[in-house]
Amino acid sequence: MIRTLTFFSNYFNHHQKALCDELYARLKEGFCFVETEPMEDFRSKMGWGKEDIPPYVLKSHESDEANRRAMELALSSDVVVMGTAPESFIKERLEKDGLTFRYSERPLKEGRWKIFVPYLAKKFYVNHIKNRKRPIYCLCAGAFVSSDYRFLLDSYKDKCYKFGYFPFPESRSFEEISALKHQSDRIRILWCGRFLRLKRADLLIRAAAGARDHGYDFDLEFVGEGEEEEKLRSLVKELGLSDCTTFKGYMSPKDTRDEMASADIYVCTSNKLEGWGSVIYEGLASGCAVIATSKAGATPFLVEEGKTGYVFRSDDAKSLQEKLEACLKDMDRARSMGERAYRLMQESWNPHTAAERLVAVSDRLLEGERFYFPEGPMSEASVMYEDWYDRRG
Repeated sequence: MIRTLTFFSNYFNHHQKALCDELYARLKEGFCFVETEPMEDFRSKMGWGKEDIPPYVLKSHESDEANRRAMELALSSDVVVMGTAPESFIKERLEKDGLTFRYSERPLKEGRWKIFVPYLAKKFYVNHIKNRKRPIYCLCAGAFVSSDYRFLLDSYKDKCYKFGYFPFPESRSFEEISALKHQSDRIRILWCGRFLRLKRADLLIRAAAGARDHGYDFDLEFVGEGEEEEKLRSLVKELGLSDCTTFKGYMSPKDTRDEMASADIYVCTSNKLEGWGSVIYEGLASGCAVIATSKAGATPFLVEEGKTGYVFRSDDAKSLQEKLEACLKDMDRARSMGERAYRLMQESWNPHTAAERLVAVSDRLLEGERFYFPEGPMSEASVMYEDWYDRRG
C-alpha cells in the first residue's frame, strides 16, 4: 500500500484543491503538493489563488531549502504525479524506475506540425518517447490525449487512464438547486469564461439568434471578461438580442458556480484548443442541461448524448442551434438530463472517487499488476481522435 504521493504542478489553485484535499485525507503527511512557480498576475486577478494554503503545499520556488526538499520527495515518494512542472524533478526518478503518472492535457492540440519543430521534437523524445518502457503512466486530462501520444510513437501504449480536473462537487442537493432553477419563469441560458477567440462565445450568440427567430424565448447570460467582449456586445446588438442578453462581468469561482446552479442550460463553445474544459464539469455538477463542443477534452468523457447533455460540432453555429432548440423545445427532458448529469458527478466523476481510485491503481501497479476501473476516473482511456463526432456510425 502506498504511503507517500507527491503531486508536482506549476501552481496551486481551485481546480486542484478538491482532489488534493482528498489525497491528503487518505495519506495525511504522506501527501505533498509541490508548487513550482508563482501564479501569473492575470490568473490572480481572476480570483485564482485566493484559497487558504493547506499544510500539504510546498512552494519549491520560494527558497533553495524548499527546492531541495521537493527534489528529495521526487526521488523518495512511492508515487509521483507530474503536472506542468520542470522535468528536472523527475529525471533521476525515471532513471530509477519510480512509479510516475504524467497528468497531461493533449500535447498536440495546436496541430501535429509541432513534431517538425526541432526543439519540440527533441522535447517530445526526451520527455515521452525515450521513457516508453519505464513505469510511467498517463492521467489523461481530456479524451484526445491518448491519440496525441499514440502519434508520438505510442509513448504511453496501454498506459492511459481517464482523468481530468476535479473542482469541488455541488454541496447542495438536487432538490435545492432545482428550486433555484425554478425561481424564474424564463429559461436561463448561461456561458462562463474568458472572452478569448478560442472560447468562441460568438457561436452561442449566433445560435441563440437563430432560435429566437424560430420563436423560442429565453434569457441569455454571459459571465466573464476579456479581449473579445466588445465584439460580442456588438454582435448581440447586430442580431437583435439586446433585450434578452446580459453581460454580468467577472465573478469569483464561487459566485460563478452559484450562477450555474440557477441556470437551466449551460453552453461550452470552445474550439479544440480547450484541452479539458472545467466549465463542462461544473455545468453538469450544477444540474444544468449542458450543450458542449465536440472538441473540448472533457466532452467525450462526461457528456453522453441525450442522457447527460448534448454535443454539437465544434465551430458550427448551426449545429449548436439545433441542440439548443432541442433543449428549448422539451425542457422537461432537458431538466431530466440535468438531474442525470448531477447524479453522475456526485457518484463517479468527483474528487473523492478520483483520489480513491488513483491510490487503488497505484497500489496495484506497485504490486506489478496493470489495472483499470470499468468506467469513470482511472478507467482505460482508449484512443479517440478529435473528429470523433463526424466519425459516429
